[in-house]
Amino acid sequence: MLEDILKQVQNGTLSISAAKEQLATFENLGFAKVDHHRKKRQGFAEVVYGEGKTAEQIISIIQALRARNNEVLVTRVAKEKAELIRNEHPEFIYNEIARILFWKNEPEVRTNRHGYIAVVAAGTSDLPVAEEAAVTAEVLGSKVHRIYDVGVAGIHRLLNHAEEIQNATVSVVVAGMEGALPSVVGGLVSHPVIAVPTSIGYGANFNGLSALLTMLNSCASGISVVNIDNGFGGGYNAVLIHQLAQKGAGKNEDTLL
Repeated sequence: MLEDILKQVQNGTLSISAAKEQLATFENLGFAKVDHHRKKRQGFAEVVYGEGKTAEQIISIIQALRARNNEVLVTRVAKEKAELIRNEHPEFIYNEIARILFWKNEPEVRTNRHGYIAVVAAGTSDLPVAEEAAVTAEVLGSKVHRIYDVGVAGIHRLLNHAEEIQNATVSVVVAGMEGALPSVVGGLVSHPVIAVPTSIGYGANFNGLSALLTMLNSCASGISVVNIDNGFGGGYNAVLIHQLAQKGAGKNEDTLL
């Protein structure tokens, strides 16, 4: 990118002021500073947290991000707000269950070729958080297998998918109530498990605190825990692990060749 910009300046097709704008590490919109350097530092463009922002603010941010990226992801967007945004940008896709709004420049977005992420949810009530994880992972380039409504109250449902879960590169396991599902999955697989507690449950669930504590105190090895209802965090971390596995798979391919 830097070489292209310098060549354009050299041959006169790009002004110095325009080049400075393209090379800026962030763009000041007044109410927000859009981090255009995020992708170079971390591999993915800045993700927008939609809750608490107006539709107009989100529109300004996504316009700035789209100008420099092949994908834009906005989390925690209410349906009414998403409709206002899509009136301006109908090319964006809205997943109502996940409350995620996203755009992908499909021809240019590279998908991780090897393996997949298993997103495992205990109950139907956990689907908003599970879908937030699944859609996040897909937008960021990973293949996802969804395995839903397989909580420990009917353990045979989980065991029916045991092989599919075991063959994943990494699993994101979402559960509310007492939060036991990640421990069970952790005892069945040889890959990392990212546990996501949800706020689903009755009074003594304490809005997800009981599930969080169960997951933190799991006796199964290889389990990491994100915050309550943080499907985005679970999905994002899973993609990072999946990408590391891709690098290893690529090296193995080179060896075989």
